[in-house]
Amino acid sequence: MVHRIDTKVLAFLFAALLLFSAPSSGKTVTVVDKLGRRVEVEVPVKRAIIVISYELIPALNIWDQVVGVSRWADEICSVYKAFYSLNPLLRKPVIGTGSDISVENVLKLRPDVLITWTVNENIISFIQSKGIKVIGIYPESLNELVSDIKMHGLLFGKEERSEEVVKIMNEFLSRISTRINKVPHPQRKKVVHLGSSPTRVSGGIGVTNEMLALAGGINVAGHIKQRSVDVSIEKLIEWNPDVIFIWGSARYDRESILTNPQWRSIKAVREGKVYKLPRWSTWSPRLAPNVLYIAVRIYPELFKDINFEDVTDGFYRAVFGLPYKIISVHESN
Repeated sequence: MVHRIDTKVLAFLFAALLLFSAPSSGKTVTVVDKLGRRVEVEVPVKRAIIVISYELIPALNIWDQVVGVSRWADEICSVYKAFYSLNPLLRKPVIGTGSDISVENVLKLRPDVLITWTVNENIISFIQSKGIKVIGIYPESLNELVSDIKMHGLLFGKEERSEEVVKIMNEFLSRISTRINKVPHPQRKKVVHLGSSPTRVSGGIGVTNEMLALAGGINVAGHIKQRSVDVSIEKLIEWNPDVIFIWGSARYDRESILTNPQWRSIKAVREGKVYKLPRWSTWSPRLAPNVLYIAVRIYPELFKDINFEDVTDGFYRAVFGLPYKIISVHESN
């Protein structure tokens, strides 16, 4: 089981990034993004739009180098909202969502670079045709997430801070795995993660699958080599998971599962072990407390001496510089 960031793999990934770095005057790097495109950027970046990795703004303290964010940051992200609630000057103009970027708004902000996810390659190409440099990201694993955090550190001249954030994540995850490793694999519990609909499950590719594994769960859909896939209720009954997790942004709640007669024969439902996750980004250092949130619910007996809020508070203070209590006020489900 992967119980901490694989430093060998990480070294390879980041080496791959740097392999294509081509300093021209000592202030320019070339990043190979998720789409395999080589994007040359002057560093440190002074005017960036961050569409999806916005929790790195406070983590790396790059507020002065960011000129725009997505509506997801502004409306959903409790970390970002906590900061601008304390200091309205930190609030950035919005350029739409990750899947619906307003090119007009982007052009008005005159960014040096726009960092977004790769779900819409057409919009990336179109923005780039307007003379804006675009870096596409889509971390499929913990190691890729770490590589992306370090890439942000490189771009914004925050290499040391990005290393520190990764170290904090690593240590946090190691403390979880120390406990999880006490559970023999044959005794590990079966889990499933439900997505945008109750019958859309997370498969064996992606950060969600890795979070379940880090928390000691056996993803019953892990053999399906897709990020997510629609399955029948009969298949879910056949899998009979011990614990069910619901995506934090899903438009249904645990009660709709617990009270649905079609689900009543599933062990997790019979025992009330159905949990909706917080709306925390998994493309963020918060992946680490996300894993703890899941692990505590799969194996409560292993974490009975742990106060989740206290432990998470320490993480938030170290990574974001704000207490959990202040950030959690802005969470919504």
